[in-house]
Formats: sequence, C-alpha cells, structure tokens
Amino acid sequence: MHSHHRWLDNTAAQETAQRQTASLAAVVIILLLLIGGLFLVQQLRRSAAIDDCLLAGRRNCDAVLTGVP
Repeated sequence: MHSHHRWLDNTAAQETAQRQTASLAAVVIILLLLIGGLFLVQQLRRSAAIDDCLLAGRRNCDAVLTGVP
C-alpha cells in the first residue's frame, strides 16, 4: 500500500511539471506576439510618416526615413 502513495506522488509531480511547461510556453508565445505587435506598429507608423510627407508634396521625404527634421 505504501508503493501506491509513491505512484500518486509521482503522478502529481508529473502533472505539476506539465502545467509549468504549458504555462512557460504560453508566456513565451505572449511575449513573441507582443514583440511582433510592437514591431508592426513601428513599421506602420514609419510608413504613415512617409505617406504623409509624400502627400504633402515634399521632395525630401528621405529625411523622414533617417529621422532628420
């Protein structure tokens, strides 16, 4: 009967390890989505600034690309 308790303890430890692994994977996925979203927002903002420059009829829009005023 004592060996039965070891089996239950081992199963509980495995379940805990699986939950921790799943939680870690979820955190990694969320961080990757966050980083990807921030990159996308930065690229869209840059594209919008270039579009605004071109629509205003300016000729030196490459200064917008380098960040020079």
